[in-house]
Amino acid sequence: MLHLTKPLQNQSAAGASGSTVTALLSLLPGLALAGGIAASAMAFRTLTGIQALSPLILSIVIGMLIGNLHRPPVACRPGIGFSMKRLLRLGIILLGLQITLAQLVSLGLPGLAVVTVTLTVTFAAVTLAGRLLGVDRGLTGLIAAGTSVCGASAVIAANAVVRGRDEDVTYAVACVTIFGSFSMLLFPLLMLPLHLDAVAYGLWSGATIHEVAQVVAATFQAGDVAGQYGTIAKLARVMLLAPLVLTLALTLFRARSTGSAKTGATPFPWFVLGFLAMVGLNSSVALPPALVQDAGLLGTFLLSCGLAAMGLQTHMKQLAAEGLRPLALGAFGWLFISGFGYLMVRLAGF
Repeated sequence: MLHLTKPLQNQSAAGASGSTVTALLSLLPGLALAGGIAASAMAFRTLTGIQALSPLILSIVIGMLIGNLHRPPVACRPGIGFSMKRLLRLGIILLGLQITLAQLVSLGLPGLAVVTVTLTVTFAAVTLAGRLLGVDRGLTGLIAAGTSVCGASAVIAANAVVRGRDEDVTYAVACVTIFGSFSMLLFPLLMLPLHLDAVAYGLWSGATIHEVAQVVAATFQAGDVAGQYGTIAKLARVMLLAPLVLTLALTLFRARSTGSAKTGATPFPWFVLGFLAMVGLNSSVALPPALVQDAGLLGTFLLSCGLAAMGLQTHMKQLAAEGLRPLALGAFGWLFISGFGYLMVRLAGF
């Protein structure tokens, strides 16, 4: 009996090992496609020298172009799905290494109050406006997160609990890209008419402009002081991504319903705890600057892979079916956060 058991165990182990290898190999075509798009987007920004061009946005645009001109082969589907889920979340975790608690403290209580209140009130206002406009609940949540927190990264993270369709994510990313670009171009022209000094301008921009790259492009035009305050304020918003996603998971999107039947409770966003752990690590240990920089590049690449995969799965006809109401919601959010953020900066005495 003993002699029979060992061969059976060996066969079982060999079978499990073989199935694992097969599963891994099935991911390669899709991973190669998404990774190639992400690498191209990052190379394009490097070669052009235009830092305001976010690889995340370029990746989803390139993915959509490829996906709409020619659908990816069936063999690519496992890798595309893996990129959209696992790689995206790992990218969000690595994003935590770009933030330290010391950076947040450097803003002071008034600066942190401007960022926190602007984010919270904007999210609530966009959510309410989405209901009034009749925009889908999930899409409203994604646009609200992208507008109030940190653009495409917030849309990705929030979708872990909102569980919107690929088209919803793409539409929300498009909204924050369009209106964030408007801010990037207009804000430098408004600094003098609005009587903002470098500190106030940096804080206003960091608390209201959607993407990190857009904040950097808009603020460093006004000098290093404005750029530094803008970047730190923006990182403070990114830090607040974690509590926002956790709040959504435990409250607004705790369970989704269709008719009278629930589709099940929203899974807990464990990757957010990884994000917080990376912030804690970077705050408590003096990590080598080269390591932090490399982690940032890897995080950007992973997020770009996920958005490239999402673009490959998104079709223009489905986006057009969403109509103009979500775009109007994105416009409202942009105007609201810009105006309310300016008011908060003034009330805080900057």
